[in-house]
Amino acid sequence: MTLLTFRFAPSPNGELHLGHAYSALLNQQMAARAGGRLLLRIEDIDIARCTPEFEAGIFHDLKWLGLGWEEPVRRQSEHFAEYRAVLDRLIAEELVYPAFMSRGEIRAFIAETGGRDWPRDPDGVPLYPSLDKALSMKERKRRIAENIPFAWRLDVEAATAHMSGALSWTEFTDETMAATHSVEARPQAWGDVIVARRDIPTSYHLAVVVDDALQGVSHVVRGQDLYAATGVQRLLQELLGLSPPRYFHHRLILGPDGRKLSKSLKDTGLAALRHAGMAPQDVRRLVGL
Repeated sequence: MTLLTFRFAPSPNGELHLGHAYSALLNQQMAARAGGRLLLRIEDIDIARCTPEFEAGIFHDLKWLGLGWEEPVRRQSEHFAEYRAVLDRLIAEELVYPAFMSRGEIRAFIAETGGRDWPRDPDGVPLYPSLDKALSMKERKRRIAENIPFAWRLDVEAATAHMSGALSWTEFTDETMAATHSVEARPQAWGDVIVARRDIPTSYHLAVVVDDALQGVSHVVRGQDLYAATGVQRLLQELLGLSPPRYFHHRLILGPDGRKLSKSLKDTGLAALRHAGMAPQDVRRLVGL
């Protein structure tokens, strides 16, 4: 019998806060209840912002909370060659294209053409204009050879044409995993998302589906803020022939002002709470566990 496999996958670009503690502890609780495995993954593809110091802090905080996980820990920065191989496959199948427009150029184009009526993704960001898809192969190669900055974007129209039917995912209704329902995946809502950059051969979306498949993750337990993004990841799983895990998108831990906790604002950092004398059981009480 195959063990159910859960994972907690933080990015070492800041200190863990109460929201991370809730997600980590909930993964531990659900894995234990199911008699399954818990993995720790370090999602450090953002080499400019991720640091060894923040990674060390993650290990310290999680061990303090009483979390245990299987070894070895997978670090995404050590697997760029694997992501590059998957990206090359998408390039060969013409499911991605090099996108050269800068943020300023995108804003200017939208202001001139669509203005406030320009479609936006679920996060409120304007969708990428499709101008680059019309470039000839010769022009694309010329720009790349001249070191013009670009990102590889998923051609969602071409990608969805590859699908034989509707796309969905299985979502658990609560943390007891007693019931599920099917959710329609809507990757089109995000437009042509970035799947890799010139200097980093992956993005969050691409790396996470590759990692989950390679690590045999059966259950993805993460915050509600990633609920809509699951549609993009389901599309990539479909294109790459990867079996999708089941999902549970848990509630978010909010600050006193009702907003989502943030690493950048150092909201309720676990290290600060520990230094203030708080115990792990106090953290569990604060997050409702």
